[in-house]
Amino acid sequence: MIEVMRLDGKNYWINPHQIECIETNPDVTLVMLSGRKLVVRNSPEEMIEKIISYRRRIGAFKNEE
Repeated sequence: MIEVMRLDGKNYWINPHQIECIETNPDVTLVMLSGRKLVVRNSPEEMIEKIISYRRRIGAFKNEE
């Protein structure tokens, strides 16, 4: 799970494997595989770094080499 911050300032944890795409319009919106959309304060770059860090932590990249 990775931590994101909602627009109201509350922290929220999501499964990064469920993120389909990240949109900026102008707020950063995470579109989940379920179709649900989550608007967050985190920048797209920060989200990508969090996802990469999480995948390294769980060893996901070893299966992709």
